[in-house]
Amino acid sequence: MRLQKYLAACGVASRRKCEVYITEGLVSVNGEVITTLGTTVEEGDKVRFNGELVSLEKNYVYYMLNKPTGCVTTVQDEQGRVTVLDIMEDVEERIFPVGRLDLNTSGLLILTNDGELTYGLTHPKHDVNKTYEAKVRGKVTEEV
Repeated sequence: MRLQKYLAACGVASRRKCEVYITEGLVSVNGEVITTLGTTVEEGDKVRFNGELVSLEKNYVYYMLNKPTGCVTTVQDEQGRVTVLDIMEDVEERIFPVGRLDLNTSGLLILTNDGELTYGLTHPKHDVNKTYEAKVRGKVTEEV
């Protein structure tokens, strides 16, 4: 398995962000710092991110959250706003949101530590249909 895919499956970050971490020299395999994308890892390899050993989650968890308005769909917010993980603070596992809902939007949001499920639901190549319902005040004209 490619290193960035492994890191994403371990819940470190998205695949693209893991690629950045690799090129920045923040990842090591079996004690060797890796900066080349495309490196593969095999069962038994010791992978570390920022010096911490990471491993594939064997016990996946899945949460459904009715995200309230005013809450940011992100793991951490630089502006100090309330995030979906702030709401889920009692969860022990390292979870992340599957997809996004806007700040002023409420609705169903899945949170999990299952990277493969997240990829399957969010990557455009899988063409997963999503339905959104909007309530508006007044009459929505063609111009609006």
